[in-house]
Amino acid sequence: MTTILLVIHLIIAIALVGIILLQRSEGGGLGIGGSSGSGGGGGLFTTKETANLLTRTTAILATCFMATSLTLAILANQSAEPTSILDAEEPASTPFEATMPEAPLEAMPPAAPSAPLGE
Repeated sequence: MTTILLVIHLIIAIALVGIILLQRSEGGGLGIGGSSGSGGGGGLFTTKETANLLTRTTAILATCFMATSLTLAILANQSAEPTSILDAEEPASTPFEATMPEAPLEAMPPAAPSAPLGE
């Protein structure tokens, strides 16, 4: 169930990115988009109809994306077992446990002082 929903979620995400990239910029703040007309005529859709279609498609895909996101989050939460670090019986093992000695090393006697170098 989760895998199927995840695949659907990814397809919706890719479609949403594609639909957003197809839309025309209305900002014009950077000198792009703006109000320059595309000319041409006799097309299947007018510019306004295409904008309305893309806007509605974006809204539908965004709603589906949010719904699948919430559903995946709920499914992930239900499958996880509740755990607490306070209920742990054994301390977590460290990667250094294998190199640490089990018993303390015996104390070695101090080294004898060496002769001074100048003599």
